[in-house]
Amino acid sequence: MPPPNALFAEMLRAARELLAVRSPLDAELMVSELLGTWWRQRPERPGRPRLRRRPADIEELVGEGLVDYAAAEQSPAALALLSGIACLGTPRQAAKAEVAALALIESGVARPGWAEHAGAVESAQCYVNSDSYGDRDEVICVFSYAGQEEHALVVVVDYNAGGMIRDGWVTSHVGKLLEYCRGQAPAEDGGKARFSQVAPPNARRLLETALSVTETMADPPVSKSFPSYHAFIRARIRILPPVQAWSSLARRTPGPAPAGPVIAPGTGMIGPGAGRRPVWRRDRRAMLAAEFLASDEAEDLSDLEAAGRCTDHIIDYGCDQDFGRPERVSPAKAETFLLDWLPRKVMLTTAEQHAMPHVLLSWVRWAGARSGLDITAISKTLDAVFDSMATFTRVYRDPVSFGLEPALVARLLPDRDLEALPRRAFAFGVLEGTFRGTDLSTLDPASEEDRRVLLAADHDGAAAGRLTGTKHLEAHLALTRRLWCGDPPELWEAAQRLLDLGLGRHEVMHALIGAIDGAGPDDRSLRLALGDLPPERDD
Repeated sequence: MPPPNALFAEMLRAARELLAVRSPLDAELMVSELLGTWWRQRPERPGRPRLRRRPADIEELVGEGLVDYAAAEQSPAALALLSGIACLGTPRQAAKAEVAALALIESGVARPGWAEHAGAVESAQCYVNSDSYGDRDEVICVFSYAGQEEHALVVVVDYNAGGMIRDGWVTSHVGKLLEYCRGQAPAEDGGKARFSQVAPPNARRLLETALSVTETMADPPVSKSFPSYHAFIRARIRILPPVQAWSSLARRTPGPAPAGPVIAPGTGMIGPGAGRRPVWRRDRRAMLAAEFLASDEAEDLSDLEAAGRCTDHIIDYGCDQDFGRPERVSPAKAETFLLDWLPRKVMLTTAEQHAMPHVLLSWVRWAGARSGLDITAISKTLDAVFDSMATFTRVYRDPVSFGLEPALVARLLPDRDLEALPRRAFAFGVLEGTFRGTDLSTLDPASEEDRRVLLAADHDGAAAGRLTGTKHLEAHLALTRRLWCGDPPELWEAAQRLLDLGLGRHEVMHALIGAIDGAGPDDRSLRLALGDLPPERDD
């Protein structure tokens, strides 16, 4: 990313085009594209690896710098840009931009004609268009400028990527769009997309949750055009009424309200949680697994013990990663589960590795028919599993292949969370050998009492003898608890950055402890402190 002033000057030159625009919608879209210039950008420090700073913090920092730069220019282009940021920026940016714009107006700078309409946006009807598999929703929200220049924002929510917003666009052909959605023909995959109207607060809840997922991902797989629409989407979501405000309005307004309290993900229908994951208790999951294993579709599975454990993983994925929908099947979901989630998250035994694709095939037949999916759609999902089998065998790596003993892996992964292996191995520098008469290989790293001995053994002789019961040991224990659970995820990310810079393991541990102590009990403060690691140095 170029130096801030060079970037700001370039953006201000581009903002001159806003002076020729008449439509407030066109102006907002142009400003959104300008603001998207630095979305997901990372600042670089000379001689250091690129840092993974919080994208929201970078956006806030650069955006406020642009506001200050434009305010100092006192030109019509600067006023046009500030007017757009006042509508589309973050709350802090918008407040600063509005104050700066008013100051320029008072000083006599000419205001573009569209600016007086840009803030008068009203929300109207909202709709959800879901594909036949439930892989994604297209959320359609209609807006206007005080009843004029009606336009629709279309936002794509992808449930195979954690429920994130993957894409978005705007159209002024609202009537044609809605007519097309209502009259969609049966899809080639054997299903039919579902289209329904929903209450604006429900759409807001779904979109707020989905945008939060996108913004907190380290590298979200969004479309190429998404950065240009990001600020526009964020601003339009804020215009949709919240649930409480809508409820109050509904009580004062006669006539029926749009349907229901919440949107069921991937259905376009009203259901148990817009952006919320329904809770599946262990007993309910076990009952579902038992039903499947007793079905005709599962009768040809030879290793029932391995099949049972594979079934548990399939159900857990559907409950925990797919918004409480274990019986939903689709080609995309099957591929994501088999080629991405399993190799990254779950430690499978050799028997389970052999059994998993076959269990998944049986599950697709059983769950697809049980959920009413068309035979053509089930066949396409089965084809996706068959096509993925060879790749799964190649990409899935047994932890033992990393050079670790099976017994050691079992101690570090009692929950079989494969993704946790690197950070847990980092947390414990010593797991074998003898310390003060104790065989360390017999200790359980998941046990608080055993952790104390392992951490004491991790320090050298004389210091280790004085470590037990000290504040220093308690600090290491607190860090180890967090690393074991991955709480927060930014902790391990910061550790990896420091290791990449060549710091020793113990230096990194102390840097993390310092961040935890300095942040206190506030989670947000801790995330910010971790995002600032490594600290700037005075060169």
